[in-house]
Amino acid sequence: MAEQTTLLTGQNLPPVRDWTAGDVKGTDFDPVLAELMQDGPLARIRLPHGEGWAWLATRYEDVRMIADDPRFSRAAAVELPITRPAPTFEPDPGCLAFADPPDHGRLRRTVESAFSDSAVEQLRPHAQQMLDELVDGMLHDGPPADLVERVLEPFPVAVACEVMGVPSGERRQVQAWVRQIGSTDGCADTAKRAKEALSALYEWIGSTVRERHESTDLDVLSLLGAAVGRGDISDAEAVGLAGPLQTGGDAVTHTCGQMLFLMLTDTALYERLRGQPESRTAAVDELLRHLPHRASVGLARIALEDVDVHGVRISAGEPVYVSYLAANRDPDVFPDPDLLDVGRDAGAHLAFGSGPHHCAGAGFARMQTELLVDTLLDRLPGLRLAVHVDQVPFRRRAMVRGPRSLPVRW
Repeated sequence: MAEQTTLLTGQNLPPVRDWTAGDVKGTDFDPVLAELMQDGPLARIRLPHGEGWAWLATRYEDVRMIADDPRFSRAAAVELPITRPAPTFEPDPGCLAFADPPDHGRLRRTVESAFSDSAVEQLRPHAQQMLDELVDGMLHDGPPADLVERVLEPFPVAVACEVMGVPSGERRQVQAWVRQIGSTDGCADTAKRAKEALSALYEWIGSTVRERHESTDLDVLSLLGAAVGRGDISDAEAVGLAGPLQTGGDAVTHTCGQMLFLMLTDTALYERLRGQPESRTAAVDELLRHLPHRASVGLARIALEDVDVHGVRISAGEPVYVSYLAANRDPDVFPDPDLLDVGRDAGAHLAFGSGPHHCAGAGFARMQTELLVDTLLDRLPGLRLAVHVDQVPFRRRAMVRGPRSLPVRW
């Protein structure tokens, strides 16, 4: 890729900044991203893997435009050696994250009924029951307890198994695979076991989908099995669709871990949310806006033609990243954006993405988050950290940020 790009206004190009995904402390905002936000309207970045540089959009308006615009393609980025935050990988057939319309719509339609608003509300009472059972066990054993181990990790995995239609007799094994896939400590042996668990999970999904070609049930695996049976999608596409959906609870675990960490290290915030239950819905939106739920950036798009953004020409073939974290800190949309203000209206946040790739499970993620916040605040009076704040261990060298454990007393 050429180092020079034609600017319609004749202004100088922003410098190419090297951006390694360093270990950012706790829930702190990435200082490199904060600097890149000042390079706008578009910044240029070089990530630890791949070749060349890429554009980075950080402003809310631009992030939404690029995420929604078919002139920017995820599928075109698959085989290019572009600069990336992680090593190059081959996406599975059916992987929604790398599909463009119309394939994206064809694939997503096979499971969309399982993620509808009505499906979310139908599951809510049972999800509350599953959560209450986990909290009951923790209360029975008494403090101290690790909220991640006892509640924040098993609850989203259990909900995912329910949505996916994992048989009750096989849930323990599926949960073990998911737990291993999400493990991260930088150890080569851990990475090897995670890869083996992912392979075993995908093999199990393929076998289960094949068994459900004639199913009329409405869980995800049954919907996929029926879609394969009708010839709407292939077996490989069904597996590629189901895998990320089965393991997606990882994001809920770590995002809610960050939320609870902030509540337990901010007395005023904790007391407000505990004493004013009616304020929690808005507070969840503000926390989702404010929290740095990931490190670096996600997946790139490729410009399919020349596109002008604020006088900057992105040329056909150039890679572009968007930062939802930066968009959520855009002062033109969220005044005083670095301030965590649970009294503000943050409903326009982009924590679940935008456009065709808006998170398919956003409704379930939101429901689980609301249940976790309500249940833990209401059932654990006097909830507090059991260790000094500096002793709470956070995930390292992981794309999804959050505490590895959250020791608490009540």
